[in-house]
Amino acid sequence: MYHVPPLDKRIRSITFIMLCTLFVICLRLFYLQITWTDHYAHRGEKNFLRIQAIPPRRGNIYDCNGHLMATNRPVTHLVWQGTGNNMLSEEQHTLLAHLASITGARFISHEVWSIAQTEKQYKQLVIARDLPLHQLSQITEQYPDNPNVGITTHFERYYPYGSYASHVVGYLSRQVDSSSYGQMGLEKICNDLLKGQEGSLVKTINSTGRNIAETKKHESLAGANIYTTIDIDLQRIAERVYPETHAGCFLIMDPENGAIRAMVSRPTFNPSLFLKPISYETWSELQHKKPFLNRAINPYPPGSIFKLITISAALEHGLLHSDQLWHCQGFVEFAGRKYWCNRKWGHGALNTIQAMAQSCNVLFYELGKKIDIDLLALYAHRFGLGESTQFLFSDSPGIVPSREWKMKEKGERWWPGETLSVSIGQSFLLTTPLQIARMIGSIFTGYLAKPRILMQEPVEQTPLQLKSSTIDFLQRSMRFVVTRGTGKRVSVIKDIEIYAKTSTAQMADLSKRKLSSEFLEHAWFVAHFQYKEKKPLVFLILVEHAGTSQVASQIAKNFLIAFKDYA
Repeated sequence: MYHVPPLDKRIRSITFIMLCTLFVICLRLFYLQITWTDHYAHRGEKNFLRIQAIPPRRGNIYDCNGHLMATNRPVTHLVWQGTGNNMLSEEQHTLLAHLASITGARFISHEVWSIAQTEKQYKQLVIARDLPLHQLSQITEQYPDNPNVGITTHFERYYPYGSYASHVVGYLSRQVDSSSYGQMGLEKICNDLLKGQEGSLVKTINSTGRNIAETKKHESLAGANIYTTIDIDLQRIAERVYPETHAGCFLIMDPENGAIRAMVSRPTFNPSLFLKPISYETWSELQHKKPFLNRAINPYPPGSIFKLITISAALEHGLLHSDQLWHCQGFVEFAGRKYWCNRKWGHGALNTIQAMAQSCNVLFYELGKKIDIDLLALYAHRFGLGESTQFLFSDSPGIVPSREWKMKEKGERWWPGETLSVSIGQSFLLTTPLQIARMIGSIFTGYLAKPRILMQEPVEQTPLQLKSSTIDFLQRSMRFVVTRGTGKRVSVIKDIEIYAKTSTAQMADLSKRKLSSEFLEHAWFVAHFQYKEKKPLVFLILVEHAGTSQVASQIAKNFLIAFKDYA
């Protein structure tokens, strides 16, 4: 027979179970409401709060005279503001058709479906982008209070001078979240200064997604402005005289303080191109042309410009005299091999300064027989070659060969015949146009100035360790280049005092010249000049695969003519 426990015992059991259950419930409530308060409060807020980022206005980039090189322009979009209808009415279809006729937009079926979903969910959808003023005026005049018609405005990067100085300014990437980051040039290097601080907007919505209130949580802070050393008027001249059909660069620099006044690199690009999506074909074409390579800081063989260093080392160590006479028969024999002059039939009798003016190789081959490669390397470094200029844009140090360098890099000893090639600026030598421009400036100031691209960068000067007599000879020889030598093309320009050096830098064996233009020589023209009482400047022109220095000389002449009009 089944035994029924006493009543009071059952009551106690039920009470115990209830108390245990109540304890578990209280423990769970404590866990949820106390321990996880912040977590569930945040999840609850997400049901009715939306936080929207407010992008800051990016800082401006100016030239040295306060002209805008990169700024922001307001961009206005037409948006459809949903009002909660389950489907688009006939009046709304008519409204869409009229908006399309004003803006030129075409709403195809899937776009109409998106608008219908936006209408149902109280959301916004952009239906026409970057409205011009006349379209915006029509819409605001005809639909001032229509609940479905909205106008939004934001700022987009704007480059007033297009592709001018694009390698200095750089460009922005286009991100999915509408934020932008510098990808090149000053836009990248100074991104943290330019980008500013993002703000936030808190929107309160109801259960259907309709916006019922909004407040700013944090104000956005505009980015800082930066001022460059670029003179946009000089930049414009350099851009116009440099042929678009050639690759290369054009530099203008203040030799006293290192300020870069113009920097052209060809091929170039328009930074605005990257503000919107680009096609694969456009990107492939850009990659083929290599427009993103800043050729002003890219290494090239210097050719005859290096003769200024060879002659400096020789003069400083008494290996020749400035008035010494030479005879050029068109070649020099050394170790059973002929080393040819740039004029194969020879220059005949000439003194040292005439040999410099005519860029006669024979003089330098003779010096190459006497001079040690490590001595040449020492003087190359004194002129700032073989090492970074510490420019804000990371520049290549180039190559200045020596015995130690060749053993380390090639695993071979240095051969005397290689010194003859180095003496005329060939062999393993590589220098950047920026290094060469700084080197030319030092011949007239007596010091190497660190190149600057920002106005706030400090001026840094390193003394040029040469005798005054050597510097005087270099200046006179560069003047002879213009009056009686390879740079005579620019001598016809009046009122400009100019000192120059031309160069044709060999890229491959001369037997390959007829095979393709890529085997043709690079052309250089570098000069120190002053127009009347204006401040002296240095300019450098490099034309890739030009085949002759006359191409660079003609650009130089065109520039100087245009400069007189500018000045």
